[in-house]
Amino acid sequence: MSYKVGIIGYGWAATAHADAVNGTRQGTVTAVFSSRPLNDAEVSARHGSPIKTYTDLDEMLASDIDVVSITSYPNQHRAQAEAAAKAGKHIILEKPMALNWEDCRAINDAVEAAGVKACVCFEVRHISQFLTTSKLIEEGLIGEVHYGEVDYYHGIGPWYGQYRWNTTVENGGSSLLSAGCHALDALLLCMGSKVEEVTSYATQSKHEIFQKYEFKTTTSSLLKFANGAVGKVASVIDCFQPYYFHTHLVGSEGSLLDNKIYSNRFGLRDKKWAELPMAMADSGDVADHPYQAQFQSFFDSIDKGEDMPRTSMKESLESFRVVFACDKSAREGRPVKLSEFV
Repeated sequence: MSYKVGIIGYGWAATAHADAVNGTRQGTVTAVFSSRPLNDAEVSARHGSPIKTYTDLDEMLASDIDVVSITSYPNQHRAQAEAAAKAGKHIILEKPMALNWEDCRAINDAVEAAGVKACVCFEVRHISQFLTTSKLIEEGLIGEVHYGEVDYYHGIGPWYGQYRWNTTVENGGSSLLSAGCHALDALLLCMGSKVEEVTSYATQSKHEIFQKYEFKTTTSSLLKFANGAVGKVASVIDCFQPYYFHTHLVGSEGSLLDNKIYSNRFGLRDKKWAELPMAMADSGDVADHPYQAQFQSFFDSIDKGEDMPRTSMKESLESFRVVFACDKSAREGRPVKLSEFV
């Protein structure tokens, strides 16, 4: 099948979404909603498909589009997702789903009630690094994972487009919500067990650039899993260093460290890591993110009438349940059980 896609919001992420959608076998961007007037010819020329622009969301949702891609400010996600679901449109939703648990639940409920398909942009799950990592774990090459850490280091200052609105509680929310949720979600993918309890701590750089943030810009969270495993996630958006998506998984038969493996199954006893040929999650630039692979999987799943693998709304909702538990732990200074979020 083919799918006409309308994009809600027209900023940095939207341009990456548009090109990724147009790069799939089934998707074509045919509409864009923006609060500011846009020139149809200019937007069409930029993305290589005839696009009609709108300043009225209801008007765009009443058109013949099949799918919406929501790339607006996070505090607008609930209302726009609910409207899209009610209009019968499938939904691609940029992270974060929303900035509180109630809104996330409401979005999921609206999707289920409407019977549409939806995915959340945890696109890191579709990059070569984590496709390969998942396969290695499934094949048992590092045995049963009992400890894992995935950390997000990315200084989001005025040199980065997101900084303009990311510094506020209203739209940034928290360190995890603004960016570090990618690392937490990747850890959950790798650990393969439900989280029971979290303990988180928060701090903040004293540099003037990061003092503009209305929330603590660094968090470190310990996760206790139902199978007895333990994990750790750091979300550091106030650092001065190259982007780094640190990944270290320790299992009963070996370990994975970023793009390197050590495994008893290989007979590696020479105290050296073996390097794996895979594309790494090593950039904060949305142009480098594997949106096209994710969107291709989404359209393929719609064709089959199924929820997409890896980043369905239902699976992503569980990741945000953990995010909100971590933020609550840091805020209240106590361990938080996931059962507190129903």
